[in-house]
Amino acid sequence: MSKDVLFLLAPGFSDNGRREYCPECAEIWGLLSYFPAIKESIEIRYQGINTPRADLVILLDESHQNCPTLVLSDVSPEYSGCGVGDVNGVRFIDNACDIGKYYAQRFGTPWPRGC
Repeated sequence: MSKDVLFLLAPGFSDNGRREYCPECAEIWGLLSYFPAIKESIEIRYQGINTPRADLVILLDESHQNCPTLVLSDVSPEYSGCGVGDVNGVRFIDNACDIGKYYAQRFGTPWPRGC
């Protein structure tokens, strides 16, 4: 993998008998709209609301299917305090707050408040 891969739930999915969106995924979309250079440096893969989420299971495993999840490429740096996990040698960050902290360190964006 030459680029980081960001897994997001598609906006406007159907669940609970209505259309919904994921607040954490929307937070990351907002960050990408503020700093479009980040969006250009990653691959985005939308996932459905239902599990298993095959793309995540293939890279990680059944117990790591949260969205948003950022899967780091082999050449991506690692910073402390970003909640980086590792499954079978694949490094990942599986929540919006830690993804925001990672981008602050890697790209120099502002830090997410409250994280």
